[in-house]
Amino acid sequence: MKRIDSRIDTASEAFRRNHQAMSAIVANFRERMEITRHQRPPHEIKRVRAQGKLLVRERLDLLLDPGTPFLEFSALAACEDYNGEVPGANVVTGLGVVSGREVLIHADDSSVKGGVWYTLTPRKLARLLDIALENQLPVLHLCDSGGAFLEELSGVYIEGGRVFRNQCLLSKAGVPQVAMVFGHCTAGGAYIPALCDYSIIVRGTGGVFLGGPPLVKAATGEEHTADEIGGCDLHTQVSGTVDYPADDEAHAIAICREIVAQFKPATKSYLPERDAEPPYYDPDEMLGIVSPDHRVQFDQRELIARIVDGSRFHEYQPAYGTTLVCGYAYIWGYRVGILANNGVLFSDSSKKAAHFISLCNQNRTPLVFLQNTTGYMIGRSYEMEGITKDGAKMLMAQAGSEVPKFTVITSAAFGAGYYGMCGRAWDPRMIWAWPNVHMGVMGSDQAANTLADVKIAQLRRKGHTPDEAEMAQLRQRVYEKAERESNAYFATSRLWDDGLLAPTDTRNALGMALSAAAHAPIADPHYGIFRF
Repeated sequence: MKRIDSRIDTASEAFRRNHQAMSAIVANFRERMEITRHQRPPHEIKRVRAQGKLLVRERLDLLLDPGTPFLEFSALAACEDYNGEVPGANVVTGLGVVSGREVLIHADDSSVKGGVWYTLTPRKLARLLDIALENQLPVLHLCDSGGAFLEELSGVYIEGGRVFRNQCLLSKAGVPQVAMVFGHCTAGGAYIPALCDYSIIVRGTGGVFLGGPPLVKAATGEEHTADEIGGCDLHTQVSGTVDYPADDEAHAIAICREIVAQFKPATKSYLPERDAEPPYYDPDEMLGIVSPDHRVQFDQRELIARIVDGSRFHEYQPAYGTTLVCGYAYIWGYRVGILANNGVLFSDSSKKAAHFISLCNQNRTPLVFLQNTTGYMIGRSYEMEGITKDGAKMLMAQAGSEVPKFTVITSAAFGAGYYGMCGRAWDPRMIWAWPNVHMGVMGSDQAANTLADVKIAQLRRKGHTPDEAEMAQLRQRVYEKAERESNAYFATSRLWDDGLLAPTDTRNALGMALSAAAHAPIADPHYGIFRF
């Protein structure tokens, strides 16, 4: 493969301006991540310590193999919900290495309101288990939750069922799960350790019960301590609900690591084809390539050159459908097929995408999508050329694809182009966005003008003709709402992605994801009807 010939002038004013602005965006993102991960009210930390417990990040440090990376998912979940008072939706999820084995991890964060579940908590956990199912990865559960937040019972009730269903499907598929009970597993949460292959409970702090002491008293009139109705000795010596007693949290984690060490060796559907090689160009330069203004285009080849091994890339159909770049490269030694937008999708770029996706499925090559799209082209002449029909070909190829797919949104993700480029609805194995991203059905300007025109027409039909000031006010209100709801933090708060990434972290996130996805066999593609 030839090395990409970068044409970026790192000394130019545009590069310097972009780099400065994007650096500020990334710095703000990292600050928000640091606060979410580590800053808790002193009284909450004091409460956890008084219970003789470790904080969730301390547990992870003991569990993960030293010196190995941890790819956290949706760290900023709920960051713009619940008044920002539920960091990470009260649960940490991610991909790591334990006893030399790649595993997925769910860890309740009891440092905020006892780790109670809000609606977004089981939704985030269910997403982790979806990833486990698709990639056939073992799951380790670090349980310490006070159950459902009473003000969100209805949301938790519906979303929580998906968690237990996914656990059952993992067991059916022969994918092992281990639970460590550090605190309470209350009500539906009691099913998490009960549905695992192995379970460990810490004496004195761990508890598993469908109904805690207050509920038991209310329902039956009986008065019992938490330890009496669901503690370590009861469940390891009497009920048999839990397998292993542990003296403390470190002991529980040591038992878990021993169990994971006994898992049968993983068999992978694909392996690295060559030694990994860092990009020839400096990944930090991506900050100067991408403008913070999503309306400003850039050449995705320049990003590819700073993500893939050796900056080498074999471009497929370089002269056809030029608003979409397709080709082969290596990441961490794994061969991948890359589709990257250089703007709007036309008929030719849509057909090129459909063909390339089918080629990668035929030769069992995982797909990486780098999104920067304003959607499919619109207008009468383009409809006459068949843009709707050709866009449908791209969607059909997506739906029939069976190779692992990974999506990174680098700037804009608007319209149906977001679907064609493997957005959330098209089930990529993992999907991330950069913190500068804007996404939505349409851009804020278009949304403001379109909705305002509709509202104005409605008012006129009712006999009211708004003046210019009223129309401007209406457009501004719609614009501000669209801007707020199209930014990266709004999306990640609601789990529309698997987390935000700093551009310089993209390569390693993809490398870890490619390795993890190889645990699952790749089925033969099976396509629906293409309209020619």
